[in-house]
Amino acid sequence: MNDGGDALMHVVVAGHGPTGHRLVEALRERDSEGSLRITVVGEETRTAYDRVALTSYLTEDADLGYPAHDAGVEVLTGDPVAEIDRAARTVRTASGRALAYDALVLATGSSPFVPPVEGRDLPGVFAYRTIDDLDAIRDACTAAGAGAGGVVVGGGLLGLEAARALQGLGMDTHVVEVAPWLMPRQLDEGGGAMLRRHIEGLGMAVHAGTPMKGLAGRDGRVARVDLADGSAIEAAVVVFSAGIRPRDELARACGLPVGERGGVVVDETCRTEDEAIYAIGECALVGGQVYGLVAPCFSMAEVAADALLARAAGRASVARFEGADLSTKLKLMGVDVASFGDPFADARDGALGVTYTDPVAGVYKRLIVSDDARTLLGGVLVGDASAYPTLRARIGGTLPGTPEQALFGDVEAADGDLPDATVICSCNNVCAGTIRTAVRDESLTDVAAVKTCTRAGTTCGSCVPLVKKLLDAELTAAGIEVSKALCEHFDHSRAELFDIVRVRGITTFTRLIEEHGRGRGCDICKPVVASILASLGNGHILEGEQAALQDTNDHFLANIQKNGTYSVVPRIPGGEITPERLIVIGEVARDFGLYTKITGGQRIDLFGARVEQLPEIWRRLVDAGFESGHAYGKSLRTVKSCVGSTWCRYGVQDSVAMAIRLELRYRGLRSPHKLKSAVSGCARECAEAQGKDFGIIATEQGWNLYLAGNGGMRPRHADLFASDLSDEDLVRYIDRFLMFYIRTADRLQRTASWLESLDGGIDYLREVIVEDRLGICAELDAAMERHVAAYSDEWRDTLEDPEKLGRFVSFVNAPGTPDPSIVFESERDQIKPVLVTGPRLEVAAR
Repeated sequence: MNDGGDALMHVVVAGHGPTGHRLVEALRERDSEGSLRITVVGEETRTAYDRVALTSYLTEDADLGYPAHDAGVEVLTGDPVAEIDRAARTVRTASGRALAYDALVLATGSSPFVPPVEGRDLPGVFAYRTIDDLDAIRDACTAAGAGAGGVVVGGGLLGLEAARALQGLGMDTHVVEVAPWLMPRQLDEGGGAMLRRHIEGLGMAVHAGTPMKGLAGRDGRVARVDLADGSAIEAAVVVFSAGIRPRDELARACGLPVGERGGVVVDETCRTEDEAIYAIGECALVGGQVYGLVAPCFSMAEVAADALLARAAGRASVARFEGADLSTKLKLMGVDVASFGDPFADARDGALGVTYTDPVAGVYKRLIVSDDARTLLGGVLVGDASAYPTLRARIGGTLPGTPEQALFGDVEAADGDLPDATVICSCNNVCAGTIRTAVRDESLTDVAAVKTCTRAGTTCGSCVPLVKKLLDAELTAAGIEVSKALCEHFDHSRAELFDIVRVRGITTFTRLIEEHGRGRGCDICKPVVASILASLGNGHILEGEQAALQDTNDHFLANIQKNGTYSVVPRIPGGEITPERLIVIGEVARDFGLYTKITGGQRIDLFGARVEQLPEIWRRLVDAGFESGHAYGKSLRTVKSCVGSTWCRYGVQDSVAMAIRLELRYRGLRSPHKLKSAVSGCARECAEAQGKDFGIIATEQGWNLYLAGNGGMRPRHADLFASDLSDEDLVRYIDRFLMFYIRTADRLQRTASWLESLDGGIDYLREVIVEDRLGICAELDAAMERHVAAYSDEWRDTLEDPEKLGRFVSFVNAPGTPDPSIVFESERDQIKPVLVTGPRLEVAAR
């Protein structure tokens, strides 16, 4: 490193958060001439770390640190800049150290906004901003004990992350938001309402549209949060996450202009009124706006880097900050949430809002399009954000199909043909053309290499699926085999991971990722591994580490519904049920006030159960001989049947007996996706077997077996696999079909698309299952026999385990207290949740 007397331009960066770190990295990457000397001055005692992933520090003890700068950068920690002398071009740190600069960059970030309410200085009250804050919050939660009250003030992105952290620390968690709905800056009212249902379904209480009045203490610590409506919440820990304020005090003190509501005023090159001082990130006011998201802050860092290097070279700066895409996608407590473009554009004349709401699945989708329904302006996705990368990339462009097709992801086939100018990674401003060029010119073959080369997908990660599609399209065009890696944490496909787990006898996600992966895992690989472990009979899904890997419904062995209640679905094999058991279901529904419905799969669904009621309900059902119907799992749902030869004058085989045999054989079998089956007693096909994953139709000589059918949004007729089978051959072939599918299918791949992906299709499948082309039939047979022998009802096991039962509460500190936000009204002599009904699809112009 050169000393102050050299000819290098000395850049001092005040602040070492994510934006400051990004600036330094950009400078080092581009300074090929070695024209800069860089000193970074940080306030915290640790170097820069990922603030976006703060919650994982509490819940997973994750290492959030960014990579260290190279030896050409001097980093001073725990000694922030305290004063700027613009005339002398020096800064003085808190310890008194003086540093001369040729260019100074303010990257001081922001501070959390704490409303000026009574009691905000009480012990037990915290902000949610730094690792030190999180350490203090964890200590306070531990001291308060499990079940104590925890309140988060603020229902925005960071506030909900804080709420997730408090709940993970065992607190009875409440969220207080002054706006009428959660995440009001990103979501519309419908999206906010759907998000609230999801969050309340996880056992948290939401107080929206309710300002906080003040805090009250007891024994020298915070004890209560008083709300403006007169209600109060008992709280041992209170966390403020109600917004941010720019850290612009250094600029104010040295006379630099700041905004009326804060922020260092800069031009489009991120330079202040002083030609030697720049400001970037959350402390900067550019174009009259302060940005609090990582993407625009990183864009400012890139612009400032260009300006500094241009200054060092004596040329004009080219880069300009021209606003930012504020689109965002994240997973909040297991719930996909995304907004893109202008989600409120329909408030203006001429724009149309296209909305889809499915309260049963907990999905809300809204697109804002131009009056001719051709141009995408913005949108909101809650519960299912799979289409986000495609939709965000098409903001301001023409939709290739109708808005309805876009809502359901039907435009994804054209992702590989996006224009080169389409921004794929808004965090790092990476376009489709940049990715394509990098793949071709640098011979990149996997997503990790694309990330390293282009930075796409290295920040929030929401664009990674689209990055992979672009990569795959380029590789396919070049005749190169496309990687089947499950995600960035595993280089293997789901099928390969299945074999690794099976052959090596791996029983935990931790061991699998340590030996065959990298990092901490993600929302893609964790549920996949959970399914693999369950498929291989690795014990109860709520046992030990497995419980943390499960999808939302599996956490409570029930399907969450629109108002935060759950459905109870006992298994009724083949649809056959005795009067005594039918009476038990009726009595349970009556005694617990549940809504009852006979489904298309010949079962009885009971809706409206509160989480704390689930064990009581299931105890009654289990005692009567019922078991879990697995309606919540990626597993066998039902084997539907007609009455067959026992009653029907057209029946040629006993379809009910076969349906019961198959359902009892395959119950609890975890798989890449849900499985449905049916058995028809004759060719009249009353059970609709040809629309099922495996369907059986009786013949005079035995059974015809149909495979890989699919109903739903994209129906597929099943293929005839074999004819006139005996009972034993029928069961044997289904055993092998299911086990081969479980071993080789991709994540969330239905049997229909799986069969279509097999080279050779149904003929190849016949060779594997009947002719044993791969020599694995004995293994498949043995695997199914192990499943059948090891099956145990999940709900019966749960009822016998006090530790597992401990999770079934609405309020941790008051286990028997019902959730007061769950309200019903009467319709057709049954309960109905007091919420928006649906699903619906509507177009509205404002």
